[in-house]
Amino acid sequence: MATDRLQFHEMGLDDRLLKAVADLGWSQPTLIQEKAIPLALEGKDLLARARTGSGKTAAYAVPVIQRILASKQTVREQDVRALILVPTKELGHQVQAMMRELTAYCSRDVRVADVSGRADVSAQRPILMEKPDVVVGTPSRVLAHINAQNLVLHASLEMLVVDEADLLFSFGFEADLKNLLCHLPKIYQSFLMSATFSEDVQTLKELLLHNPVTLKLQGCLLPDASQLQQYTIKCEEEDKFLLIYTLLKLRLVQGKSLIFVSEVSRCYRLKLFLEQFSIPACVLNSELPVQSRCHIITQFNQGFYDYIIATDERSLADPAATQRPAGKGKKKKKAGNLQDKEYGVSRGVDFQNVANVINFDFPATVESYIHRVGRTARADNPGTALSFISHFQLALLKEVEEVLTGDNAESALKPYQFKMEAIEGFRYRCRDAMRSVTKQAVREARLKEIKQELLNSEKLKTYFEDNPRDLQLLRHDKDLHPAIIKAHLKNIPDYLIPEALRGLVNPLSDRMRRRREKSKVHGVTKRNFKKNVQGKNPLRSFRYTKRKGTQK
Repeated sequence: MATDRLQFHEMGLDDRLLKAVADLGWSQPTLIQEKAIPLALEGKDLLARARTGSGKTAAYAVPVIQRILASKQTVREQDVRALILVPTKELGHQVQAMMRELTAYCSRDVRVADVSGRADVSAQRPILMEKPDVVVGTPSRVLAHINAQNLVLHASLEMLVVDEADLLFSFGFEADLKNLLCHLPKIYQSFLMSATFSEDVQTLKELLLHNPVTLKLQGCLLPDASQLQQYTIKCEEEDKFLLIYTLLKLRLVQGKSLIFVSEVSRCYRLKLFLEQFSIPACVLNSELPVQSRCHIITQFNQGFYDYIIATDERSLADPAATQRPAGKGKKKKKAGNLQDKEYGVSRGVDFQNVANVINFDFPATVESYIHRVGRTARADNPGTALSFISHFQLALLKEVEEVLTGDNAESALKPYQFKMEAIEGFRYRCRDAMRSVTKQAVREARLKEIKQELLNSEKLKTYFEDNPRDLQLLRHDKDLHPAIIKAHLKNIPDYLIPEALRGLVNPLSDRMRRRREKSKVHGVTKRNFKKNVQGKNPLRSFRYTKRKGTQK
């Protein structure tokens, strides 16, 4: 029962920390927080596994802040006491935001700095010279600051946290992390937080932990069927576009949705395809600066738009792991060289109130599936996951089902009962739109977005002030229309809508509907305008005399 669980006020936390927790609306700790916080406050090393959305960040943030507040009562010297390593820049921003919320009433005593990639190393030097209590960053960025002598940890560090530990090596940080360990003191408390216990996590355990307490709190990697509904539908390439068009245009998918694809180029192909039907969507592109990506996520969380198209970038670490047909690997590897290796969407990004996850391209690994789907059904909120499965991905689907089913006899993934023949009338419209989305259109769309970011970049403002001609060249470049927008695709003719859905879908635009309703009120429509108005000239019913000008 909930009354038997350990509460925040029973953990011996500072009153300022308890007040911040209350402001966040946390009435009671999650399971990982209830178990991990007391052990961490006792000074134990922790290796904790809990699914995405279970509150792992607060499980280490609360004891880190509490220990710093306790040490400040006896030691007044300002120094870096805690280091939090993250695999992605986005997760770094999220951790800093959480730490600042928890230190709202003790921000003078606990200062937090995020160096995960917001600026150049030299630009971040003044922040580190103030010796913040907590430093958040990727292993490569922290090591760069140590080598530049901006950060010294060997004498002062008391706590080391590795968040999303199972991603650290796969994002290419193994060498950086091992070099970083040479600059740490011999004795410090360590926390490894992970959603899975992979071989990489076992390696990290041997490197970092000393007699750790291992917490395996949730055997289920994802929420149960009462909270998260998972569906699959078997379809090939053309049917994928037909299905996504039907689901979004007829609003069969309600709420904010994340749509995952395999490559950045496919992000833009899908976006341009949806634009043909006036379905707005945003691309979270790993080629863009981290500030732009975080701004996109913020706007998504604030409800500016309902659909984000993204990649999880998991396959960049191991191109051979991708479940793609032969002959496409080389092109993908080439594209990956341009992308930010410290970027991740399926992991470490704080998407809020996501109702649906759509795997337009099925993920290449079971782990990637778990973390994609983990973006929805967070905390106690319900969620839905829908995966499109090609014939060459059936073996991977079976592997995912085996992992998620576990000891249960019933599979967690259910077939999506959808009659494809009912939407065959939309196929010619989808083919028409797909013909407009060429490879050239995709390239131009990516180029257009990069140019726009150059114009918006704060870093380049000074450069453009000194070189106005460069700015004019960008501004006066040709307007890019990557795909020809065909007006007739915007609205759906009533006769194309399946009978079962006609009661749910209004094929007319709002403007057309209002115009027609107004016309009905006045008894005038375009069809009977001539009959009712032009056929009976009101002036002919009046006769005027020159003398009096009165009606006879």
